[in-house]
Amino acid sequence: MPTYTSACPRNCYSTCGLELTVEDGRLRAIAGHPDCLATAEGPCLKGLAYVERVVSPDRILRPLARGEDGVHRPVSWDEALSQIVERLEPLRATSLQQSLFYYAGSGTKGLLNSCGEAFWRSFGGYTTTYGDLCWPAGLEATRLTLGANLHNAPEDLAAAKLIVFWGKNPAETNVHQMVVVDQAPRRGARAVATDPRGTPTAERADLLIQPRPGTDAALALAVAQVLIADDKTDRAFLRAHALGYDEFAARAAEWPPARAAELCGVPVEQIRELAALLGLVKPATINAGFGMQRFSNGGQTMRAILALVALTGNLGKPGAGWVFANLQTDVFGAEQDPLAFYPPAAPDGIARVSVSTARLGPDLLAQTGPPVRMAWIERGNPACQNPETGAVLAALRALDFVVVVDQFLTDTAREADLVLPAKTLFEQSDVIGAYWHGSLQLKQKVLEPPGEVKPETEVYRELGARLGLALGDALPRAGDAGVEAWLQARLDPLGLSLEQLRQGPVPVPGYRAVAFEDLRFPTPSGKIELLSAEAAARWGVDPLPGFVELVEAPAAADAGPAGRLQLLTPNTKDRIHSQFGNLRMIQALGAGPAVEIHPADAAARGIADGVRVAVSNPRGRLVLPARWNGGLRRGCVSIFNGVWGQEGGPVNLLSPARETDLGHGAAFHDVLVEVEPARD
Repeated sequence: MPTYTSACPRNCYSTCGLELTVEDGRLRAIAGHPDCLATAEGPCLKGLAYVERVVSPDRILRPLARGEDGVHRPVSWDEALSQIVERLEPLRATSLQQSLFYYAGSGTKGLLNSCGEAFWRSFGGYTTTYGDLCWPAGLEATRLTLGANLHNAPEDLAAAKLIVFWGKNPAETNVHQMVVVDQAPRRGARAVATDPRGTPTAERADLLIQPRPGTDAALALAVAQVLIADDKTDRAFLRAHALGYDEFAARAAEWPPARAAELCGVPVEQIRELAALLGLVKPATINAGFGMQRFSNGGQTMRAILALVALTGNLGKPGAGWVFANLQTDVFGAEQDPLAFYPPAAPDGIARVSVSTARLGPDLLAQTGPPVRMAWIERGNPACQNPETGAVLAALRALDFVVVVDQFLTDTAREADLVLPAKTLFEQSDVIGAYWHGSLQLKQKVLEPPGEVKPETEVYRELGARLGLALGDALPRAGDAGVEAWLQARLDPLGLSLEQLRQGPVPVPGYRAVAFEDLRFPTPSGKIELLSAEAAARWGVDPLPGFVELVEAPAAADAGPAGRLQLLTPNTKDRIHSQFGNLRMIQALGAGPAVEIHPADAAARGIADGVRVAVSNPRGRLVLPARWNGGLRRGCVSIFNGVWGQEGGPVNLLSPARETDLGHGAAFHDVLVEVEPARD
């Protein structure tokens, strides 16, 4: 049976290289591509589930229009496009194009994603978002400190003698990394996990530290205080390559271990042990997770942890460094650069970038001059994934017309007046980068779209023709040859060809396996900036990393037997946010949505293992089964994000429409809830 090179385009750290087996027009098998060194062991459970996803009986194969009874029923493409044109033409005729809201999520990656924005610019205007749900506080913290978001090659982790997983759980969110981690003891390497949850990654660690969520900056500053007081810093490295060391040392001196231990709720001995390991074991890598920077203080927290890498000289060397995001493959534009998440300094009169992704619901409702009346949503499920679900739903329901492009009838699609069927990764070629490894990859077309599915580029082409738009080369010409020619034109400046990518992953030109090996940092000073004037000027935060208490911090009353608990909404190995959970294969192997709670917290509230509980705050209420978890820090509960409302309600019913301190991120974890046995 013939095999084809491909890659997984989901918004996932791994970006697996794939080999696809196709026979008689059907996808028969999926395996790892041996030339993608980071993921050669093969795809995860979700990747294997593509075999089901592409032929799922729940997949949308025709346009669906919602009737007055709220039920979506099939309509022809002619009718669907006519409905859209009927809504768009009056906006253009009255110069109210910015009444159209264009929301593009990050559910799938690829160069063709830019076609949506190109279409709406050709239309003459639109309103859109700034910020990001995922990782911008960490991106901005890294950019301010190091000048760029780069890290060593994934396989370089094998050279580390100490690996610190700070708020990261790769055993479930970056499974390929665990191949190296599981070899660490045999190599004489040590591993530390800092996480309020007892995760599968933490089970492999030599030391587990479980701070109160949102206090990691204080923990990092206390570790820094010990390193400095015990003379375990790399003084020569700091003199040559760091700006603001003296000021930072004074800040760290404010955080002796005893003070941080009380605030964070961890033993002083663990703070000293982590400092001893970082001071003595070289080379060391700190691998920071995305979830930890999804607090209102997330950016400053990341800056504080980053400082530990600088203090110990763990940069620019094999086995050493800061692993958060590796944007070396972002060579086609600024799609991933943190600066791309900011609203433009000077509006261009076409794109009104005025809706914070973190505050989608309230901001969308607040738009005036003109107000938003219509929405086009693709590659995202904001009714499930954006903060404060109630406000998001209110905003969508206030619109006159909503179009959603998706493969399934998600929570957002159910709110749509018109649902357009989306292709899968197998039904149109595209070029994708990564943010962990350094390879460009081709996900090539191997299947014809089923039913009446059309790739989004063709939908835009047909819609443009009906509207009389001059699209030119902004979109590829119709057909597979047009798509490949469009992609090749973007590869030409790099000296690469689609034929090269068809053979397998190709390292991006100029790829560096060891980040900052030349010890040149593209910051204003040319050094690692422990003291950042830009942080203060751009974001209004302290130029030094510091601890700021959460907006929703536990109060003294919450220490009681039935006080409020901190809600964490981590990722699970069974989903990529709200994707894959609807597939039978995943449902058969998963345990289903639940509220994880420490047995002591459960007992104090009269909650038995398995009983249904209500989790609530002023923003919303969820009712789910309780699941005792003795590895979870007391005072916390945990619910995996990505659960559809159809499955019991999204966790973002409880989350605030609140931004992080840096980067316009979403402060998902800055949440307090009450938990009690459900009465209904």
